[in-house]
Amino acid sequence: MKLKVLITGKNKKICRDISEHLEKDRGYMTIKCAPSKTALFDVMLSELPKVIIICLGDETADTVRTFNVLKNVSMQGNVTIIVVTNNEDEKTFIKNTELRKFYFLSRPVPLMALYEKLQSVEEELKELGEQPVFREFVNEAAETGTGKKHILVVDDDTEQLVTIKEQLEEFYDVTVVKSGDAMFKYLMKHTPDLILLDYLMPEKDGPQVLKQMRTIDEYASIPVMFLTGMTERAAVIQTLTELRPQGYIIKPARKSDLVAKIIDVLG
Repeated sequence: MKLKVLITGKNKKICRDISEHLEKDRGYMTIKCAPSKTALFDVMLSELPKVIIICLGDETADTVRTFNVLKNVSMQGNVTIIVVTNNEDEKTFIKNTELRKFYFLSRPVPLMALYEKLQSVEEELKELGEQPVFREFVNEAAETGTGKKHILVVDDDTEQLVTIKEQLEEFYDVTVVKSGDAMFKYLMKHTPDLILLDYLMPEKDGPQVLKQMRTIDEYASIPVMFLTGMTERAAVIQTLTELRPQGYIIKPARKSDLVAKIIDVLG
């Protein structure tokens, strides 16, 4: 099966050229994504690429930090990240990134070297024995393990997911999904300490998802708090009486208020 490659970055010309070559020469499926937190977050959830190519161009500290939204996949090591750069952007990237592991590839891009690297990823082979063009960088300053409590956030709004994840990841391990069905798939393999569940979602809303959880013994005891807008507050209070979740949080919540609510539940 051919690789699915996500291509992003400020250098649009390099992005376009790499995408055209990978599709034409190698038959890979490429996904082009704007270098913004919400766009990257959304496409990672929906497309699940195995390779991410970041094409840098005249970067600043803020533009580099945008890619920190990929921090989790960088730490898990299940996605290969390639950063196409020059010397100046490479220094800026190293100084500001929180990504754990990635490969630098200098411009102008040596296509054959790129093809070889992707082929090795595709075939799950060991790295080539000869001195590679790619220079692997392991960021020792990034966190490697946490022991933190684990929170699952369920919300169909990508911007909300990005915001809540950024607010909580200093204190907790945070996983995000965009629907009740995705939540149940996740629960088949993992048991979070707390679920933050959006009250209003398409297809299955929060109360429907919680009712379904309560019918499954393995999930029934997982603490749940609703995420809700001010307009749904009365309906949420009625739901609290009926379903007895651990509480609710009004969106958008300040970081201090959000953490305080969670501490009330988890200690």
